[in-house]
Amino acid sequence: MIGTSTLNAALFGYSQTRRDSYFESIMTVCVVVYNTIIRENIKLPNDENLIRDEFLNYLKCSIFKKKFALANLIFDKETSENTGRADIRVLPTKDEYVNDEAYYLIECKRLDNKNVLGKTGLNAEYIKNGICRYVYGYYSTFYNVNATFGFVVEQMNITTNLNNINSLLPNTYINQQKCLVNANATQNITYNDFANGYPYSYLSKHNHNSGKEITLYHLMFDFSKNIVP
Repeated sequence: MIGTSTLNAALFGYSQTRRDSYFESIMTVCVVVYNTIIRENIKLPNDENLIRDEFLNYLKCSIFKKKFALANLIFDKETSENTGRADIRVLPTKDEYVNDEAYYLIECKRLDNKNVLGKTGLNAEYIKNGICRYVYGYYSTFYNVNATFGFVVEQMNITTNLNNINSLLPNTYINQQKCLVNANATQNITYNDFANGYPYSYLSKHNHNSGKEITLYHLMFDFSKNIVP
């Protein structure tokens, strides 16, 4: 049950000076969702799909969407992409039809404190089957902007772990499709205040396999105290 009385519209603000302000406003609402889940002390399984579904409970709620000016956005899950299925699709509906690929995507990955510098830990998974899905065109990037969420399921220092992920960015990996991939980062994952001062908001930039540069937004959400067996 969504406790709408706990939602504070003042937490939601648009950054009017940034090129990607529209997408940033969506990211800021996702921080509101996270803060609400924490305040409500909602218990979550250690499963990225079910944690994602809890986010969608809010983002698809008509009361929530009206309160936070999301009425012109459709949020859905498991959207078929070129290879695989994206966790969350964000489809703007206000403007005139452009084409069937005119949407944003959010990929969700769990993060824990095991094997944080290894090629088989969840930090590496965040790169090879998260970031790289955008870089290699497995997931579409119509607006050259998308996002990846890190669901922290064990206690950790998020800033330290972000440094661990950055140290793994230059590596080449074998992804879920058994292909060699590299994040092709032109800018490491770096703190950026696009979500009203939220301390775990980041940006990175990457060379897409088409030759263009894409921007990825990253939000780290600490659910370590909410996870149940």
